[in-house]
Amino acid sequence: MNSTAAALLQILLLITALALCYRPVGDYIAHVLESGRHSRLESGIYRAVGVDPNADQRWSVYLRSVLTFSIISVVVLFLLLRLQAYLPYSLNREGMPSLQALNTAVSFVTNTNWQSYSGEAALGYSAQMAGLAVQNFLSAAVGIAVAVALIRGLARTRTDRLGNFWVDLTRITIRVLLPIAAVFAIVLLVAGVVQNFHGDTTITTLTGASQTLPGGPVASQEAIKELGTNGGGFYNANSSHPFENPNGLTNLIEIFLLLVIPFSLSRTFGRIVGDLRQGYAILAVMASLWATVTGLLIWAEVNHGGAALQLAGGAMEGKEVRFGVPMSALFAASTTSTSTGAVDAMHSSFTAYGGGVAIFDMVLGEVSPGGVGSGLYGMLIAAIVAVFIAGLMVGRTPEYLGKKIGAREMKLVSLYILTTPALVLLGLGVAMATEVGRSSLLNPGAHGLSEVFYAFASASNNNGSAFAGLNANTDFYNIGLAVAMFLGRLIPICFVLALAGSLATQSRSPASSGTLPTHRPQFVLLVVGVVLIVAGLTFVPALALGPLAEGMS
Repeated sequence: MNSTAAALLQILLLITALALCYRPVGDYIAHVLESGRHSRLESGIYRAVGVDPNADQRWSVYLRSVLTFSIISVVVLFLLLRLQAYLPYSLNREGMPSLQALNTAVSFVTNTNWQSYSGEAALGYSAQMAGLAVQNFLSAAVGIAVAVALIRGLARTRTDRLGNFWVDLTRITIRVLLPIAAVFAIVLLVAGVVQNFHGDTTITTLTGASQTLPGGPVASQEAIKELGTNGGGFYNANSSHPFENPNGLTNLIEIFLLLVIPFSLSRTFGRIVGDLRQGYAILAVMASLWATVTGLLIWAEVNHGGAALQLAGGAMEGKEVRFGVPMSALFAASTTSTSTGAVDAMHSSFTAYGGGVAIFDMVLGEVSPGGVGSGLYGMLIAAIVAVFIAGLMVGRTPEYLGKKIGAREMKLVSLYILTTPALVLLGLGVAMATEVGRSSLLNPGAHGLSEVFYAFASASNNNGSAFAGLNANTDFYNIGLAVAMFLGRLIPICFVLALAGSLATQSRSPASSGTLPTHRPQFVLLVVGVVLIVAGLTFVPALALGPLAEGMS
C-alpha cells in the first residue's frame, strides 16, 4: 500500500472513530454538567475548599471565580518551577529562571503550553507531574466550564444565574477528563509510549559511543496533553519524539484525542439547549472548516512547491519518516485547529504555503473545532454575528435560540472578536520594530516575519506550537508572549461570561415566520463565511508579507 492510500485509510478511520464517539461523549458531558447529584469525593472537595455546591452564581461571581482560580494557579505553578530543585525526583535540575518560569506558568494555566525550554533537560518529574500535568487537566476544565456557562445563558430564561464554577470545574476534571485520560494513558503505554521513573539512562551504542536516554512518566502526561488540547511535550521534540509518539498507531490515537472533545461539545450544546439540530449545525461548521484546512495543508505539503523541494522530490525536512508527509500535515492541521500546540513535525520546515495555512488556521480563532470549551464558545460568538448580519439584511431584530441580540450583546461580541487580533498584530508590530525583537530571528526576510507572526498568533490564540527558527527564550519574548497568552485567554472569557449573563436574563421569544432558522444549511454557510471573512480581513495583509510572499518568491 502506497503512502497516499495509507494516509487516506487512516483519515477514514479517524473520522469514523470521531463519528462513533460524538453522541456518547457529548451526551455524557451534558449529563455530568446538568446532574444534580454530587459524588462523595466531590462533596469532600467542596467541604475542604468551603464551597456551597448548590449555590448558583451570577455571571460576575462566576467570572471572579475563574480569574481568582487562574491567578492562584499561575502563582502556584511559578513557585513549583522556581523551587523544583528542592522537590523529590528533581533529577538534580535547577529551578527555572524567573521570567522563563513566569512564561511557562502562564502558558500552562491558559491552556497554551508554549515552551521556551527543553522539557527533558529543564524539568524533573515532580515539576512535570505536580505542576504541568495538573494544569493540563485544570486549564482544560476551565475552558469547558466557560463554554457551558455560555450555553446556560442561551438555555435559561429570566435568571441571573449561570451555575457554579467550582462544581463545573470539579465535575469536568473528575468525571470527564481523568477517566478518559487514564484509559488512553494505558492504551499509549501498551502501544509503546514510555512510562517510568528511571531518570536518565546511559547506554552504549553499537558503535561503542555512549548515549543518555531520558525516561519519565510520559504516557500519563501525553494522554491529557492531547485530550485537553494542551500540547506541552514531555520532551523538546514533542510528539515527534519516539518516546512520546513511537509509531503510526499512537500518532493516529493522538490526533483522535485532539479532536474528540471539541467536536463532541457541539452535541453537548444541542442537548443542553434542548434542540439537537442546533448542535449539528455547529458541528457542520466546525467539520467544514477542519476538512478544508486539512485538505489545503496536505495539498501544500504533498505538492512541495519550490525549486529546492522539487529537486529533493519531497518536503521531508522536519518530518518523521515514521509518519510521512500526509499524516504530518493532518497532525499539523488538527493541532492548529484545536489550540493544542503539540507537533509531530516542525512547522517552520513546512512549505511556505503549508506554514501559512497553519497560521491562518490559528487566526481563524481556532474554532475548527477549537480548544476544549474555547472552540465552542468561539463558534457560538460567530453564530451570533451571523444572525446579527442576517437580521440587518431583512430589517428585524436578530435572535439566536429565541434570545434577542441587541446593542449590549453586540458590543460584547465585538470586543471579543477584536481582542485576539489586537494582541497578535500589536505583538508582531512591536517585535519587528525593535532590535531586541528582531535579534531572535534565525531567518531573515519573509520567513523571519512568519516566525514572529506565528509566535504571537500561537500565544494570543492559546495554541502553543511554534516556528522553531525563533529563539523565544529571551526576556523580550518571555514577557511579551506571557502577556499575550494571559490576556488572550482571560479577556475573551470576561466578554463571554458577560454575554452569557445578559442572555440569561432575557425571556425566550417564540419563533415566527420571520425568524432565521439556525439549524439549516444556509445558516451553516453564513457562519462559515463570517469566520473566514473576519479572519481574512484582519490577517491577510500580515499573511501577504510573510508566508504568501515567501511562497511566491
